[in-house]
Amino acid sequence: MYGTVFHMHAKPGQEQAIRQLFEEWDRERAPRVQGFQAGYLFKPDQQRDELIGVAIFRDRESYRKNAADPKQDEWFRRLRALLTDDPVWEDGEVIEVTPRA
Repeated sequence: MYGTVFHMHAKPGQEQAIRQLFEEWDRERAPRVQGFQAGYLFKPDQQRDELIGVAIFRDRESYRKNAADPKQDEWFRRLRALLTDDPVWEDGEVIEVTPRA
C-alpha cells in the first residue's frame, strides 16, 4: 500500500467547511477512485490549530493516478481555498497495518 499524511492549517472559522469537504470526497469521489483504501482526518490534541489528513491507496500507481486526475485537482483547489497555506505532504509506502474489527 501507499499513501500520504498531510498537515493543514484552516483559515479562521473554516474547520467545519473542511470537514464537510472531506465528507463530500468520501461520499462522491471515494467510490470512483480505483485503489483508494482509506482516509482519515485528525485534530491533534497538542496542535489544535492543525488538521492532519491521511489517505491510503492500494499502491503507488493508484495514488499517483488520483493525484493527476483533474477532478482531484478541482477538489484540492476547493480545499486549498479554506487553508492558510499549502499542506505539508509526507508520501510513502505503508509498511504495516494492524486492523481491528
